[in-house]
Amino acid sequence: MASLKELKDRIGSVKSTQKITKAKKMVAAAKLRRAQMAAEAARPYASEMAKVMASLAGKVTVDENSPKLLAGTGKDQVHLLVVATSDRGLCGAFNANIVKEARLKAEKLIGEGKTVLFYMVGRKGIPVIKRIYPKQILKHFDTTEAKTPGFDEAKAIAEDLTAMVEEGQFDVAHLFYSKFKSALVQEPTAQQIIPVALDTSGEASDAAVEYEPDEQEILNELLPRNLTTQIFGALLENMASEQGASMTAMDNATRNAGDLIDSLTIEYNRSRQAAITTELIEIIAGAEAL
Repeated sequence: MASLKELKDRIGSVKSTQKITKAKKMVAAAKLRRAQMAAEAARPYASEMAKVMASLAGKVTVDENSPKLLAGTGKDQVHLLVVATSDRGLCGAFNANIVKEARLKAEKLIGEGKTVLFYMVGRKGIPVIKRIYPKQILKHFDTTEAKTPGFDEAKAIAEDLTAMVEEGQFDVAHLFYSKFKSALVQEPTAQQIIPVALDTSGEASDAAVEYEPDEQEILNELLPRNLTTQIFGALLENMASEQGASMTAMDNATRNAGDLIDSLTIEYNRSRQAAITTELIEIIAGAEAL
């Protein structure tokens, strides 16, 4: 059984931890509101841009001269999984769920005989991927210096991916991130970003499309913008999801710390009462001996 001093020290330690988790919960709650507003504001533009590009990809003639962001390399052998996670922990299963989704996709592709490579955004997903696929991480995009990864980071990642596909380093790219639903629910999401996924909804118009000044010039402008937009939207969704997961995790940790403090306090009081009782018995026994 622990001594009274050990119990008292442990209670003090848990109380200190509880103060930290409570403070982190408050910080996450404050950041969540801004992050949620930013993610929700970006969704309509990213969604409509994706629809336009998907519809366009289904209408234009694709050949070896088409931009690779639209047509890919013409092959389907090498798949690049762009896995976006955070640089910080203490956010529950947020990072683990994204990595799990990417691993499931990787296992499926490998089972089909495809080659899988990884492009890691953020630090937290690297240890797991590196342990399971030690030679398959193509690049790590460092976001540790960015307070909140935003449009500049999305543009840099998009330029990286564009250069890689132009060099033939991969054929298809998939983006993995967590879509924000609520502070309690964040949904791991996979999205094909290179080449542009065709519109299979059947909602595309059959109207003839004419390009002015010309098709090539418009595509050269829209395709990089679309790629940046999709990555930027994913980073915003990740930021809101991370803060929601962090707030929930810190709330749970604070509650657990409170339960542990109550339990330790009960044990301390019982031990203290037992010690006092034992001392009284010894005093009485000593008095009777006299």
